[in-house]
Amino acid sequence: MTAYQFIQANRRWYSVREMAELLGVSRGAYYKWLTAGCPDRDHNPDTELIERIREIVLKHHYRYGILRVRKELWIKHGISKSRKKVAQLMRENGLNARRKRKYIPTTDSNHTLPVCENILNREFYAEKPGEKWVSDITYLRTVNGWMYLTVVLDLFDRTVIGWALSDNLETCNTTIVALEMAVQNRQPESGLIFHSDRGV
Repeated sequence: MTAYQFIQANRRWYSVREMAELLGVSRGAYYKWLTAGCPDRDHNPDTELIERIREIVLKHHYRYGILRVRKELWIKHGISKSRKKVAQLMRENGLNARRKRKYIPTTDSNHTLPVCENILNREFYAEKPGEKWVSDITYLRTVNGWMYLTVVLDLFDRTVIGWALSDNLETCNTTIVALEMAVQNRQPESGLIFHSDRGV
């Protein structure tokens, strides 16, 4: 039988001494609780520390893990906490570092589409402008998601003569746009070699 059940079964007023003995606490603890009041269960002593951790994690766009957050807490804020404590607070408040997304290749050579012969053959030297152009696509992470940057270079002076930025890999939004800009910026010579990767 619990203390509560005992009290309910024997409804009468009990003295502080009797209740303290029944509950296994000292009378002093009861009087201390009476004068101090009920503890504020909503108060979290780690509130300020959590806010500091949140500031660091947001400032670095969820790229900082436990060790780097802990190091910045010490260097910038003079707060020294154990690795275990920082890990616990980050986990409980959803502040863990986000893993890097898997590499997304922009070249897909496994296709049945026609592929041009590699006539450039790694000869990256041109004697005059508009003789050899090369192009490639790279991807960039932005706040709006992944973007694809297509660039066309003239091998004569390694100048970027055309480029395109797109949120997809459609040829009409990448290579064609960059190539049209290159043609507009630098009129190609007859017999121009245009070399790009051998993907789709």
